[in-house]
Amino acid sequence: MDSNDRRSFLLSSAGLTAAGWAALSAELTAAETSSSAPLVEPGDTILFQGDSITDAGRNRDQTTLVNQQSAFGSGYAWLAASQMLVTQPEDNLKCYNRGISGNKVYQLAERWQTDCLDIKPNLLSILIGVNDIWHKLSGQYDGTVEIYEKDYHALLSRTKAALPQVKLVVCEPFVLRCGAVDESWFPEFDKYRAAARRVADKAGARFVPFQTIFDRAVEYAPPEYWAQDGVHPSPQGASLMAYSWLQTVGVGAGVG
Repeated sequence: MDSNDRRSFLLSSAGLTAAGWAALSAELTAAETSSSAPLVEPGDTILFQGDSITDAGRNRDQTTLVNQQSAFGSGYAWLAASQMLVTQPEDNLKCYNRGISGNKVYQLAERWQTDCLDIKPNLLSILIGVNDIWHKLSGQYDGTVEIYEKDYHALLSRTKAALPQVKLVVCEPFVLRCGAVDESWFPEFDKYRAAARRVADKAGARFVPFQTIFDRAVEYAPPEYWAQDGVHPSPQGASLMAYSWLQTVGVGAGVG
């Protein structure tokens, strides 16, 4: 199937067959994600952290429940966690989501003791950054990319000091050029992406290249297909994120 045929196939339906989705996801992620040894080990406590993209409408009244969809919301974090729970039932994994809509890095730091360190995750995954620029553009925040990087580095240093054996996953902040995202975001947004990569490298974290993957995905379908407002992923965008996250941490299973 050539590139035009693949694009037509994707646009012909709001969803893909399991085989079609797996083929597309594998093609988009194969060159972008890590093939290193798996990070997830039996008995691990896995914590997803971030803003609304991670929050995904989770029920805050059930925030302490483990491995529960209602406590996870409906986004990429639940899709990734549920895949691990299905494919590795004997591993006794404990998965949590503590993402909060609207958060910036400094707001993660303000709640970090309760929403991270007290949970004592073995594996911590963070996606943060889009609000650090979006709220600045809307006049609600006066932060800079330098503050973002400094605060993010301090947060991970604090985490490693408290949890020396923690395995870290830093997810690349991403946007698509549609909806709320226009040219006023650039080139500033790319500086936040680069800062997240530097933070990951300094901390020895596995890096999930979400922007790179979505930049390839728009070759198959328009930006609105993946995130209608340019920021919050559609179900198919969230599924691509989950697949990419699993590939990066070395789980390797697809998301149907």
